[in-house]
Order: sequence, then C-alpha cells, then structure tokens
Amino acid sequence: MIPSHLMSRLMERYAEPQRHYHTWAHVEALLAHYRKWVRYFQRPGPVLWALYWHDAIYDPQASDNEEQSARLLEKEAAGLLSPHDVTFAARLIRATATHTIPDDLPTADAEDLALFLDLDLSILGAPEEVYDRYEQAIRAEYAFVPEDAYRAGRSAILKGFLDRDRLYFTDIAHADWDAAARANLTRAIRALEQG
Repeated sequence: MIPSHLMSRLMERYAEPQRHYHTWAHVEALLAHYRKWVRYFQRPGPVLWALYWHDAIYDPQASDNEEQSARLLEKEAAGLLSPHDVTFAARLIRATATHTIPDDLPTADAEDLALFLDLDLSILGAPEEVYDRYEQAIRAEYAFVPEDAYRAGRSAILKGFLDRDRLYFTDIAHADWDAAARANLTRAIRALEQG
C-alpha cells in the first residue's frame, strides 16, 4: 500500500501545468489495464509502484525524465519496499526511456517488464477519438517546438513504432491493441505529413 502522503505528492506532480497527456488521468488509465491483467505479473507490487512513479518527473524540454522519476521512486520507496523491489521498480521506469527489454533480466522480471511497457503504450491502441485527444495533448506539451520541426520529429517517432515487427511484447496486449494501434499510427503519420 502506498502511503497517502506520497500519493498526495504524486497527484500534485501529475497536475503540473506543463502536462496535458502525462497527467493523473494517464496513471488512472494504466491502473485500469493493470487491474485487468494483474494476475499475469509475477511481482505486482513493484510493478504498481513503477506505474505510479513512471512519469512523476516530467519536463518536455528535458531528456532525463525517466532517470529522474526512477531516482525519485528510489528515494520515496526506501523503507517501504524491499531493496530488491525498489531496484526492480526503478528499473521498470528506466526501461520506459527506450521501450526495450534488457538481456540480463531473469525471465520472470523480463515478462513483467514486457507487460509493463505494453501498458505504457496502451494509448496507441485506444479508440480513434481517444487517440486523437492524445496526439493533441502531446502537441500541447511540446508547444515550444516550431510546427515543421514538431511534425518531422513526431512522424519519425511514430514511424519507429509502426516499423516494429510487433508493437507489443506480450500476446495479450498484441491481441487487444495491435490492429487499432497500427491504424492510429498510420492515420496520425498521414496527418502530420499533410500538415
């Protein structure tokens, strides 16, 4: 159980004015998926902490948000989780920087990380209207980027996902979200390229 004072501080962080997508609503959306699939996690406790803290630090102009969020979790979870679980939760957060699974993880931890990363990309497979609001919110977070540069950069990011053989690591996420995600990404890329 996460203490109420930590939860209150987290909610304040997720309410910061620079956030439009990376808000408490994003956390709640991931929590809904977590609850649906919690039985698939080997270590649901540290996964839940990582879910809450994974975007705790969010500055669209910074390049180390994941690292800073992981460090914050390490500080705030100390004494509340075992050192082993704190380390794992922080590792889950750090993995969101690249959305890849390191080769050195034990199988059970790698499976938990795979599903955690899939949850983080669940928005890609959302219904069209939800996905379109997501794209608008991301644009608002990057309002400081000139339009042409934003369209080029965002297109490259979305094409990177679309070019993957599999968008989602796990079979359950792949089955639920892959087709919708590919349709959303294709549509978003087309809109960005057309301006």
